[in-house]
Amino acid sequence: MPDDRFTVSFLPEGKSVRVRSGTTLLTAARSAGVHIPVRCEGKMGCLMCKVTLNSVESGVLPPAEGERRKLGGSLEQGVRLACQAKVCGEVTVTTPEDPLKRAVRLQLERQKQADEDFWG
Repeated sequence: MPDDRFTVSFLPEGKSVRVRSGTTLLTAARSAGVHIPVRCEGKMGCLMCKVTLNSVESGVLPPAEGERRKLGGSLEQGVRLACQAKVCGEVTVTTPEDPLKRAVRLQLERQKQADEDFWG
């Protein structure tokens, strides 16, 4: 019997998980311990769970009409809704950076540059 489980890898977290075919990326992320923010609990209402696929021809099923309407041209850049995109093969997903972590990272980068400018 063929294995209907596939590996979903999440960047920049560097985490991965094996899930059954048909599992949403949101469920896979939760299983891997990767936080993807949502307010609508996966009902395609808040559009907060946007992720980017490494390849548009990746291991997820094509978007249904509702997701296609919500995302429009973003689909061509590999953007999908994690609550809607269903796994059907190996896939690598880039999740949005947490705003607080981003702010801390940018502050650290600015401080490092200031130190380098000062100390040469």
